[in-house]
Amino acid sequence: NALERNPNVAYVEPDSEVSLFEQEVPTGIPRIFVDSNANIKIDGTDERVDVDVAVIDTGVDFEHPDLNVVGGVDCTVSSGGGPAWRRTYYCSSTQGTRGDDDHYHGTHVAGTIAALDNGIGVVGVAPGARIWAVKVLDSSGSGYTSGIIAGIDWITGRGDIEVANMSLGGSGYNAAYEEAIDRAVESGVGFAVAAGNSADLAANYQPARFANVTTVSALADFDGKSGGLGSPTCRTDDDDTLAGFSNYGSAVDIVAPGVCILSTYPLERGGYATISGTSMASPHAAGALALLASQGYTRSLDGVKSLYNQVTSSGNYVWTDDSGDGIQEPLLDVSNTAIFTPAFVGGGGGTGDPDTPPPTQAPTPAPTPTGGGDSSSLTLSLIGRKEKGVHIVDLSWSGATSSPVDIYRNGSRIVENADAGAYTDNTGNKGGATYTYRVCEAGTPSTCSADVTVTF
Repeated sequence: NALERNPNVAYVEPDSEVSLFEQEVPTGIPRIFVDSNANIKIDGTDERVDVDVAVIDTGVDFEHPDLNVVGGVDCTVSSGGGPAWRRTYYCSSTQGTRGDDDHYHGTHVAGTIAALDNGIGVVGVAPGARIWAVKVLDSSGSGYTSGIIAGIDWITGRGDIEVANMSLGGSGYNAAYEEAIDRAVESGVGFAVAAGNSADLAANYQPARFANVTTVSALADFDGKSGGLGSPTCRTDDDDTLAGFSNYGSAVDIVAPGVCILSTYPLERGGYATISGTSMASPHAAGALALLASQGYTRSLDGVKSLYNQVTSSGNYVWTDDSGDGIQEPLLDVSNTAIFTPAFVGGGGGTGDPDTPPPTQAPTPAPTPTGGGDSSSLTLSLIGRKEKGVHIVDLSWSGATSSPVDIYRNGSRIVENADAGAYTDNTGNKGGATYTYRVCEAGTPSTCSADVTVTF
């Protein structure tokens, strides 16, 4: 009572304990029989499907505890100025957001594909798959075809990503766009793409109309069960029918749940949310492709088409197609344990640290200095800091007899001919890490500073 009467106290309330939400299984998971396939092991134990999946979208929240984000790139950065047509869009792992999500769409998509089976939040179709955030849409959810093509080419160039999801699109046709996807597919990348939300023929939209993709329309399902008995929840629609907004027609290959889908959301927006769209249907199919790809396949056009065929041929027809197009697509179904037998790797304690693409050539080994391991004249100092969780190291040095120096981090040269006595190293990493630096006079491996270490 005395505390309540204190004029400096606004109010008195209990100090309640809070905790993470227990894991919830979104309705799309049982509707396509993920949880009934024992091979997929939906049991709250953090085992992760051994596959790499690119989310071509607004980015993915790097720090979400329910996602295994291993890397990212921002393809909305550009050179030049003025109107968009005068700019050149390219992908960067050090500029822009580096692939982090400043919208929400891509994070939601990633959760449907691969949210961890870890006892919290939600679970995805291919739990714990390694997610690559390929940001091609900005904070308003818009982007340019050139940036999307750059993102697709970045995926192709990596050579280690098996599946890509594209929950985006627009009307018309762009040949360079389709050719970029064709190159990626020929290199072994399977694509699941959204049919579109215009209640129109999917053939009028790209990439839904492209030949070498799996195009996915949206099923309205409210209870995770067949039978058409579910009551509407977040929007009005008829259970187990084509969603009222979904595109349709001969360009569509398969239908998947896309109405009132609960999935991951950026942490600053609450961590989890329910939204609808063919954008939510496509990642269900991407997850199915990921389950198959983890088992091994031939990285070729024929190998990818075999993945597509397995996904579509495994579907069922226990739903009502009321589109009026006369074509009932199969409903995604991963229940067949003889077909969907994913390979797993061990789990971990949360999200992975996003890294950057490997260098195009092997790093140069650090020189072995003579004369006791360091130069008496060249001294190095470090300041470690974080920007949005990313490790940044500011280096400064003095005593070099020539202006340029070479900089080494953890035994590999990262910069040649650095000048001005200072350099800032954006490592691109988060979490805990230790970095050891050395500077050497350019072209003189015998004249180096002592090793200096910074720990995060």
